[in-house]
Amino acid sequence: MAPKAEKKPAAKKPAAEEEPAAEKAEKAPAGGKKPRAEKRLPAGKGGEKGGEGKKDRAGRKKAKKSVETYKIYIFKVLKQVHPDIGISSKAMSIMNSFINDIFEKLAAEAAKLARYNKKPTITSREIQTSVRLVLPGELAKHAVSEGTKAVTKFTSA
Repeated sequence: MAPKAEKKPAAKKPAAEEEPAAEKAEKAPAGGKKPRAEKRLPAGKGGEKGGEGKKDRAGRKKAKKSVETYKIYIFKVLKQVHPDIGISSKAMSIMNSFINDIFEKLAAEAAKLARYNKKPTITSREIQTSVRLVLPGELAKHAVSEGTKAVTKFTSA
């Protein structure tokens, strides 16, 4: 399930930014009636085509940084193994950090192996060797067999 976005109430202007009473009187219509409240659209759905986002010093819209995670993949594997079990956001964050850490260790080891052998490319062989070096015992054997299966499936397709 995707995390739900929280709705934030519209921020009220601080006292220092509010308009003085004299300026408010100038904006009032001549008939003595109170001005009608303006309709405001929620943030991000405003008048401009692209919405009103945060802007940099030059007035240009800042590009939103995309954050890549393994969360959807962790969730898919969890549902394959235990379809009736959920996972908290904190546990998901820990799992994501764990996978990033293992990935960095394997990539660093594979890079060392390629450098030792004076090769410019990391291949599946360097990855397999780095898995054997980084992961302990039975876990390494299972990882190698799963990796071999994945590479075979990829090359046959």
